[in-house]
Amino acid sequence: MRKIMIVLAMAGGLALSACTKAEEEVAAPPPPPPPPGSITGSTAADRDGDGIVDGYYTSDGMYHPNYTPPPPPPPPPPTPTGERG
Repeated sequence: MRKIMIVLAMAGGLALSACTKAEEEVAAPPPPPPPPGSITGSTAADRDGDGIVDGYYTSDGMYHPNYTPPPPPPPPPPTPTGERG
């Protein structure tokens, strides 16, 4: 009795597998655009290992650091002249 059940299960599985459709290969999505300020085709570089991109390597192997402008100077101190309360 067990052998018949196993044979029927195998035959049913074989019959159902013939009905399955072949999976179509889907093309991979295009890569995301490079971040602003980078050069297309370049590789990001984290030279100091802090997890922040420091610059980019181009295909010819040249390193191009990201330029960050210096912070603005602090505001001038208030003048001592004027109305006093």
